[in-house]
This record gives sequence, structure tokens and C-alpha cells, in this order.
Amino acid sequence: MRGTLTGTAIRYAILIFSLAVVLIPVYVLVITSFKGPGDADPSRTWYFPQAWEFSNWSKAWDELAAPIGRTLLLVIPSSIISALLGSANGFVLSRWRFPGANVVFTLILFGMFIPYQAVMIPMLKLILATNFPQGIPALILAHVVYGIPITTLIFRNYYESVPNELIEAARVDGAGMLRTYFQVVLPISIPSFVVVLIWQFTSAWNDFLFALFFGGGIQNGPVMLALNNLARGSILADYGASMSGALIASLPTLLVYIALGKYFVGGLMSGSVKG
Repeated sequence: MRGTLTGTAIRYAILIFSLAVVLIPVYVLVITSFKGPGDADPSRTWYFPQAWEFSNWSKAWDELAAPIGRTLLLVIPSSIISALLGSANGFVLSRWRFPGANVVFTLILFGMFIPYQAVMIPMLKLILATNFPQGIPALILAHVVYGIPITTLIFRNYYESVPNELIEAARVDGAGMLRTYFQVVLPISIPSFVVVLIWQFTSAWNDFLFALFFGGGIQNGPVMLALNNLARGSILADYGASMSGALIASLPTLLVYIALGKYFVGGLMSGSVKG
């Protein structure tokens, strides 16, 4: 009995310590968002504000409202398009064993290991040479292209776990590949779609490097460019407004995880067992 109680106490102590490690930065972020310029001093990091400055939040919102709208126009279509392309690729590569399928899959996966920095200049030159519109359209294209490898991998692993009997039954009923995909496979792909949409939404929302190159400047770019610019324009950095902006900018991804987080782990594990 004593050993059981000791083990339980150790587990709870580890959980409490882990929770504290995670929440301490959040605590600093929140209290700093209510501090004025003179109060947001490193020596007073852990203290509550001397005077609660709610104007930081209104200033941050005024600066970020329009960029948040533009970012939604970016992340929603890029997430959906890359998810649909990844689903189609995953189905073909898992169920249509054409010659060289494994080579094609390997080449697609190779895109996951190419760092952003290595392709940034060539992509920018390509976009300029083709007169492709910069700003949100260019960012959608970049995130769709860069999202195809990971979305293909997730969907291919999931479709490998779909029972062959289900596919064979569709063929016996006279369904071809497209009909099997749209009427049989696609309706049972919700877990993988949840994983991919969360992944792509978060990646596109938090991206800064692509936004810096293809965003078309602060006036036309997504929220991360505006957040980076929020603390500028004065001699002293406005930490209060910056922290408020960071909290506002992180809210959409937090809401996505709250709404769909319980499906995320299940979707990741859904393709881990064959049959």
C-alpha cells in the first residue's frame, strides 16, 4: 500500500512540476500584457502590474484585426487544398501499385526534409518570373506545396490500415478507383483530415519566414508580420502591447486545438495498426 501511495505521489509531483513549467511563461505573458511601458521592466517580470493598462489590448487589436482577417483567408484554403491533395496522393500511393510507386512516394517525402531557407530565393524568383500575385495568393501556394509531403504521408499511412475487404467489396459492386475513393474511402477519412487540418492550420498561421518573403509587406501580410512590427516605432519597446498581441494572435490556434484536440491523437494513431 505504501509503495502504491509513494508512486502516486511521485506521479502527481511530476505532473504538477510539468504543469508549472508550461504555465510560468503563460503567466509572464499575461501579466506583462497589462503593464505600461515603464512597468514592463525585466526586474519586475514576476510582479503584478503597478497599474493595469487595458489599453494595450485595444492597441494590439487595432493593429492585428486586419492581419488576422488576411491570415484566415490564407490558412483556411491552404489547409483544405493541401488536405485534399494529400488525401488523393495517399489513396493512389497506398492502393494503386503502379510501377515506381515507392520511388514517387520517396521523392514526395524528400520535400519534408528540404529546409525553407534552401528554397526561399528560387521560389521568390519563380513567383516574380511568372507574375504570380504576391501576398496571400503566393502564401497559399507556398503552404500548399510545402504541405503536400506531410499530408501525403499521413493519409497514406491511414489508407494502408483500411481493410482490403472494404476496397474489394466496392470493386465487386462495380466501383472504379474514383468512385471507391469518393464514396467509400473519403467518408471514413475524417480522423486523418482532422490531423492534417490542425497541422496545416497551425503551420500556416505561425509561419513567419514565408510571410516575410511572399507576404507583400506588412500592409498586405499575415498576422505574424504585423505582430513582429507591433513593438517597433518607438525608442522603448512596448512590451505590454507586444504581449497582448501575442495572446490575441495565438487565440485562433488555441481554439482549434480546444475544438479538435481530442480527435488529434486518435487521428495520429488511427493508421498505426494494420487491419
